[in-house]
Amino acid sequence: MMGGEADGFERLWTPHRMAYVSHSSERKAYEGEHQCPLCQKIDGNDRESLVVFRGEFNYVVLNLYPYNPGHLMVCPYRHIGWYTDATDAERDEMGALTQQAMRVLERVSGTKGFNIGMNQGAVGGAGIAEHLHQHVVPRWTGDSNFLPIIAQTKALPELLDDTWQRLSEAWTNEG
Repeated sequence: MMGGEADGFERLWTPHRMAYVSHSSERKAYEGEHQCPLCQKIDGNDRESLVVFRGEFNYVVLNLYPYNPGHLMVCPYRHIGWYTDATDAERDEMGALTQQAMRVLERVSGTKGFNIGMNQGAVGGAGIAEHLHQHVVPRWTGDSNFLPIIAQTKALPELLDDTWQRLSEAWTNEG
């Protein structure tokens, strides 16, 4: 098939994203725990750091640049970059906290679906490749639109602090 021939797929071209792809090797690398923004949240004030819950081996934090309201990340306290570097205890608690995050988000916000996953390494799309983190993104019918593509803007109907308040209170009541 030649470029431009009809193949039955609709495509949304986003050439502005090519700048991100072609400059991915120039992304900021966080060398050591002192530079890492996820490590800095470990000893910070929970509200200021947007930490919703602290477990034994991992903590749960709101994403500072959320895809949707309530976008959480489950992060180990240890500064490790790969899932394969996690201990069994870190991995198991990460899974349990992901399940709990889903229950809390469903109860608090009525979400009808989730995107859950982790990007490994800079080439794999990890924004902070040096510190392992799993995304828990709540989804609702109709929550995606063209605003991010044509206006490079994401509409979020709730302030991060308001989301933090609702989720941290609900998490406390979960146990």
